[in-house]
Amino acid sequence: MSYREQPAPGRLLLDDTVLLTAVIEASQNLQSHTEYIIKVQRGVSSDNSWQVIRRYSDFDVLNSSLMVCGISLPLPPKKLIGNMDREFIAERQRGLQTYLDSITQHPLLSTSLVVKKFLDPNNYSANYTEIALQQVSMFFRSDLKWEVLEPLRDIGWRIRKKYFLIKNKEQPKESYVLSWVDLGPDKFLSDKDLQSAMKLLTGLSTPYLCPLLFSSTSESSALLIRPFSESGSLRDHICKVKPREMYLKKYCNPKKSQGLELQHIKLYGRQILEGLKMLHDSGLFFGHLHTSNIIVDDDLCRLLDVENGVLGVPSVLRPAFTQFRKINTTESIDVFCFGHILYEMAYGRPPEGVPVDQYPSVPYTAVVSVLQSILSTEACKSGMPTVSELIKTPLFSDVQLQCSEKLQIKLPSRLKEALKTAKESLEKRLQEEQRLLHQHRRLTRAQSHHCSEEERKKRKIMARKKSRQTACENEEDVSVRNNNNSGSGASSPPTCPSSPTPPSTTGSNTAPPPPPPPPPPPPPPPMLDSSSCPPPLSSSNGAGGGRAALLSSIQSFSKGKLKKADTVDHSKPVI
Repeated sequence: MSYREQPAPGRLLLDDTVLLTAVIEASQNLQSHTEYIIKVQRGVSSDNSWQVIRRYSDFDVLNSSLMVCGISLPLPPKKLIGNMDREFIAERQRGLQTYLDSITQHPLLSTSLVVKKFLDPNNYSANYTEIALQQVSMFFRSDLKWEVLEPLRDIGWRIRKKYFLIKNKEQPKESYVLSWVDLGPDKFLSDKDLQSAMKLLTGLSTPYLCPLLFSSTSESSALLIRPFSESGSLRDHICKVKPREMYLKKYCNPKKSQGLELQHIKLYGRQILEGLKMLHDSGLFFGHLHTSNIIVDDDLCRLLDVENGVLGVPSVLRPAFTQFRKINTTESIDVFCFGHILYEMAYGRPPEGVPVDQYPSVPYTAVVSVLQSILSTEACKSGMPTVSELIKTPLFSDVQLQCSEKLQIKLPSRLKEALKTAKESLEKRLQEEQRLLHQHRRLTRAQSHHCSEEERKKRKIMARKKSRQTACENEEDVSVRNNNNSGSGASSPPTCPSSPTPPSTTGSNTAPPPPPPPPPPPPPPPMLDSSSCPPPLSSSNGAGGGRAALLSSIQSFSKGKLKKADTVDHSKPVI
């Protein structure tokens, strides 16, 4: 049954798990407030970036929406007086950048709708709750036995998935959960094959899979009904919270979170592995294993949302396993996610980052051994064990299960082939994303190294230039001193500055003045008429050398170096 004919025109399938980074590039002052220009980038490609403009009041509204998480976020305080000062604006900009970093780097806050809408309003402006209500209303008009009890607001992390608590009028004491979900970017099955796969999963009854009572798919979304578990998920058990509360309130900062006892770790882990093995052996791919997708009821773990793989929605741990190129199949993704579940069951919280090489003290050495085989640096780079190998480890091999028979799911040959092709396409997209991420890392490292080499070369070049400049200045000082020494006793004041000093010639028309009567005074310097100055020499070498010597003598002339001469005045008459 299809309750929606066509998807919205121009619909873009976004991967909501791709991280957004935000950098405040500048600020601008208007008449009464300041606006901050933020550059936002999706993923590692700088081409996929845009700008948004936000005021401080916008940050304040965002912070109020995130207060439910119970985390103290570093939002700079308000200031009523002096909030337009340049120094204050620069300081506030740095504080707002720290605030953005703390949000975009948090695994739960970064995927919330309020943060996505704050940074990317163009792609997250739709009212998904209203869209879900429209689809649910259309479904209820076609099947009158169902009735909505209440919406379950934000009990899950997915932006494009909404939950409603419903009941069957024929069984009013039983509660069910209806979920509406938008199809994701990894939906590679045709509509016909998708309907066949959902029909198979709807009628499936196995001890380690949560039953799916009803499913309906269209070209753009799916509607699902399954029993509602009042006991909650495995994460609800670990965090000791109520399943109907908002996920940000439940999981961001749980106050009573605590790891499980060894017997429950062994039992739950083995049941989860058995469910994964059944899916892998049948050809169904999952890739969405985490503690919120595991229902615990009477010491029995059941995998939830197994249909997510064929619906093409992205995994919550996708940003983590895309970092490692060895995790490139759906089976290895499930093993990687199981390592996260095992860590959370042992320590009461998910790992802060992967790989994990240092483990807090825990009394269960067998648990640490399995964790090291999955989450260590060596395992993430070289390869992890398979599900069958994990079942054979000492931690899980001796667990007694209630269901000892071999579990299997029989698939029609056509559907099995279609699932195989879709699985290959999903893994190909993952490997391409990992390749681009690896290439970006190499380019970043190369650019960093190149920049450091360039700076080192620049410093060397500047040092060489400074050394040569110092040497030239020393040579000029020596030349000046030599010129001063050579011109102080041998040179005489020039008489014709426009021409070089003429060489001594015989037959000159100018004669020296006659000596005065004794005792004669010192003769005045010889004066030459302008007409007696010989023309410049035509020889370029002689003229160039004489001109250079003359210019050097003029430049090096210093009045302070002249010696005072003692003279006797004989101009008075002698009596």
